[in-house]
Amino acid sequence: MSAESIQWRDEPEAWARALGIPKEAIDIYLASDVIDLHIDSFIWTRILGYDLHRRHGMGPLRGAFFHQCDIPRVIEAGITGATWVISTNPFLPAGQRRRNFVKNYARLHAILSAHPNVRIVRTLSEYRAARAEGKHGAFIGIQGGNALSSSIDDLDLIPDLGVLRITLVHLTNSNLGRTSSPLRLPGTPDRLTDFGREYVRKLNTKKIFVDLAHIGRRAFFDALEVHDPSLPALVTHTGVDAVHPHWRNLTDEQLKAIADTGGAIGVMYERSFLGKKPVSVSTVADHLMHIVHTVGIDFAMLGSDWDGAIIPPPDLMTPHMLPNLVHELMKRGLGAEDIHKIFGGNFLRVLGDVRK
Repeated sequence: MSAESIQWRDEPEAWARALGIPKEAIDIYLASDVIDLHIDSFIWTRILGYDLHRRHGMGPLRGAFFHQCDIPRVIEAGITGATWVISTNPFLPAGQRRRNFVKNYARLHAILSAHPNVRIVRTLSEYRAARAEGKHGAFIGIQGGNALSSSIDDLDLIPDLGVLRITLVHLTNSNLGRTSSPLRLPGTPDRLTDFGREYVRKLNTKKIFVDLAHIGRRAFFDALEVHDPSLPALVTHTGVDAVHPHWRNLTDEQLKAIADTGGAIGVMYERSFLGKKPVSVSTVADHLMHIVHTVGIDFAMLGSDWDGAIIPPPDLMTPHMLPNLVHELMKRGLGAEDIHKIFGGNFLRVLGDVRK
């Protein structure tokens, strides 16, 4: 059977053979909630008309940058929940960014709603109801708070609990604060602005998770300084600096700061953030295990960034390869309960703390 046609979750033995891993890894995977905190495929719908309802192959670049993910492949691989992200074009005027968000939110909501095996979810109870029906629970997120940043009232354009989380800062500076990216302007202070602080407070009030992926390191701590201490904060898609030093990755101090809020950290799959060549699923496990060893098993999650213009490891290019990561974590000594936490349980704990 080809990877283009098999319903992987219905054929566990064939799945194990295709990946060359023990069936036990497939069994552990299928018994788990499998939740990805960052899928960026919708950006290609906007730019190239990429049809999220169609099962795609690996595309002209063999899975580099995009063609990694779509709704059929997510469902066939048994991913039970994910945050589907609306990314922000930072080069447009604030008013246009706001209008684009309203339009793109409606478009993504319609795409997800139209699929018979997807349910848009906002809370833990809604996710569990979708799961009980055998449906994929789709959350909606925003990458780049500057989508809604001409005034604090822009956040009121978001329907009630209609956005799970907002990544405050993306790859460029904004009126919220400084990015960790080298694309920032030289000499820009690494701080969260006063408006950024107000923004964090309002996100807390609206029960929208504050996502501190991409933000500058000092601005990261500025955000936590004003963040409601009773609420968890997230970093949905990142690497770990102690495993591979990189401007995109979190230090141990940052890992501990997120764990102290009761939040959690999602590891992404971009090769250049994970390590030097060759990078594999084992490298992703290195980052996850460092989180486990540094702050505990309850704080590691998955945030692939599939289709976010990334190049994943060759053995983690697309959803049906996810059991490779289960097998790798088994080899590191983790049992089924701990693997279930990383693959979904930790996120569900965090979600339940804010949105029951």
